[in-house]
Amino acid sequence: MTAASLSRLRRTFPVRATALCLLSFAAFWVAQRLAGVTMVDLMVYRAEGRAVLDGADLYALRATENDLPATYPPFAALLFTPLPLLGTGLMRTLATAGNLLLLLTLALLTLRLVTGGPAGRRLPRPLAWLGAPALAAVAVWSEPVWTTLRYGQINLLVTVLVLWDMRYLPGAGPARGRRWAGAGIGLAAAVKLTPGLFIAFLLLAGVVAAVRGGAARPWLALARNAVCWFLTATALAAAVLPRDSWQFWSGTFLAADRAGHPEQTANQSLRGLLARLLHTADPGLWWLAAALLTGAAGLAVAVLAGLRSRPAWAATACGMTALLVSPVSWSHHWVWSVPAAVLVVDEAVRAGGRWRRAGAAVLTGLFFTYALWWVPHGPERPELHQGPAEFALSSLYPLAAFGFLVVAWRVALRSGAKEEAGAVPPAGQVPEQREPAAAERGRAGRQAVAKE
Repeated sequence: MTAASLSRLRRTFPVRATALCLLSFAAFWVAQRLAGVTMVDLMVYRAEGRAVLDGADLYALRATENDLPATYPPFAALLFTPLPLLGTGLMRTLATAGNLLLLLTLALLTLRLVTGGPAGRRLPRPLAWLGAPALAAVAVWSEPVWTTLRYGQINLLVTVLVLWDMRYLPGAGPARGRRWAGAGIGLAAAVKLTPGLFIAFLLLAGVVAAVRGGAARPWLALARNAVCWFLTATALAAAVLPRDSWQFWSGTFLAADRAGHPEQTANQSLRGLLARLLHTADPGLWWLAAALLTGAAGLAVAVLAGLRSRPAWAATACGMTALLVSPVSWSHHWVWSVPAAVLVVDEAVRAGGRWRRAGAAVLTGLFFTYALWWVPHGPERPELHQGPAEFALSSLYPLAAFGFLVVAWRVALRSGAKEEAGAVPPAGQVPEQREPAAAERGRAGRQAVAKE
């Protein structure tokens, strides 16, 4: 892209992208109101905040007409304490507006990760700022994002916190405010346990980098900071809510069935997939074995991508893996589909090929079809008696996640081939290991000029 065309794009595209984003968000807001959304999860958060203020038993409460329990760690309930002070209408309006702003932030962080670092210099970074409104305008209509806003969920907040820290990965390019590195992952894990897998990813990447003779310190320092933030937030909650903290950490956090039946269509985790496949509410050891294998494979892909200067692929692979191995991953948890879609489309366009583009279109389109809701579902638990076609439709997200991990693995392998050819510096490479050769070439060049 020439400087003139880039300058022209900067002048015209921001206005168009912003207008498209505002129009899409306005239409979305109207559609949500016409659908009569109740933001049921937001009402549960409000009840949790009231329980904290009243000194009630947090994990004994049942909120809304659906008798929904509190399932998050106690630190999350502390964050919900302002909600009871707001009127219901104002609370819902602020939650919707806040989630739309978080979606814009998610789009920006995704594009910055894709366009930044040694592996992504083909696209100027200002285009990340220009493209974020356009991406958000489209992503708001995907099923995970729609459902997140419909329920008043906090999935976008958790994902943004994690992606904020991913800016500090080696190979992700320069990032300011390193004193706060690790805070996003640590706080996200203190609110919902699933992001804790990112700490394991950072530790594993650091160990592998050290074994390969690379720079392990950036990975391990980020993991250490995340652990410190998690422990600080958890300790704060324990000091304020000692009874609830003891109850949660002594066993409640293991009671996955508190959130609902595992075979529910909305549960798009590996456990939900197996429950529907095996026609049982308790997949037991089958799920445990599958989760361990999937977790190991997914972390391996994330580490491989991270050490080969593919931070966006590494982060999204880890996020997808966390959703797969979690006992419960409701469909609205899958907002990681936004960065996944950007990555596979970018790779298909860059690499070319009819099949790549078709595959990227299918993987991206799955999250816009709402097809998982085409199968019978409800309190009668028809998911326990699904046929092959119904099973396939109700398991689209985990199948898409497996497909994404395969693509991420192939991308990381190709990046490794480029490293060996000297085209891309590995993220874990110690700079001093590359300087002698460069200095020798520089000296040879100067000597040749002197001879001439």
